[in-house]
Amino acid sequence: MRLQDIYIYPIKSLGGIRLTEAQVETRGLSNDRRWMLVDENGLFLTQRKHHQMALLQVQMMPDGLRVFHKQQREREHAIPFEPETTNITQVMIWDDMVSGQVVSESCNQWFSDILGFPCQLVYMPNSSERPIDRKYAVNQETVSFADAMPYMVIGQKSLDELNGRLAEPLPMDRFRPNFVFSGGEAFVEDHWGQVKIGTSIFKVTKPCARCVLTTVDQATGLKGKEPLKTLASYRTVNKKVLFGQNMIALSPGRIKVGDEINVL
Repeated sequence: MRLQDIYIYPIKSLGGIRLTEAQVETRGLSNDRRWMLVDENGLFLTQRKHHQMALLQVQMMPDGLRVFHKQQREREHAIPFEPETTNITQVMIWDDMVSGQVVSESCNQWFSDILGFPCQLVYMPNSSERPIDRKYAVNQETVSFADAMPYMVIGQKSLDELNGRLAEPLPMDRFRPNFVFSGGEAFVEDHWGQVKIGTSIFKVTKPCARCVLTTVDQATGLKGKEPLKTLASYRTVNKKVLFGQNMIALSPGRIKVGDEINVL
């Protein structure tokens, strides 16, 4: 088995970026979900409710991020790596209250205009710590603005198997993994304990329970019924629809596409 794809999602719930190599850190890949949009009350925003967020694509630039609308490419905005304000605010992501640094007023205005309601863009500084659920922790790991865990892996064969059951095959971007690997059988990742990717060791913590976000077409922002309807017919355990595995990193390092994956 080999690492086929590496993805980061710098701004939570916006378009992802495929990388050829990346730095493995405790709270996730470097720059993965370190930015997040929140509403006026500091509550995190996602495609689950605001499907149009799928139409905002992120690019990595030398001095920061660039965000543009997929259907209106002229609508774009630059986001610096270093926030322009010193304003620290408390933001809510699921059950966690976390400190976020407001990036800039221009970012707030641009995102508010393009989404059609007031919102703010916040950054998670290194001083802001969000511990993962202690029952899965090994070394008091923390996580970025990701839903629950720093990493998520899916086998290409698992998606192929699912697509064989669908009337129209779907791309991997519906599931927003960090790692996609080639080789092995469909859903072989369900049986992993620890794996070594390149020089980094990861521990599988729990299956990823899927939600309505998987039904949002990342190219159009339109919501349908698949793949959740089909997945629910054969991948439901304890009323949760499972696809992919969450992980934590036990050792940092640099990984690259093509790295061998060894189950320990």
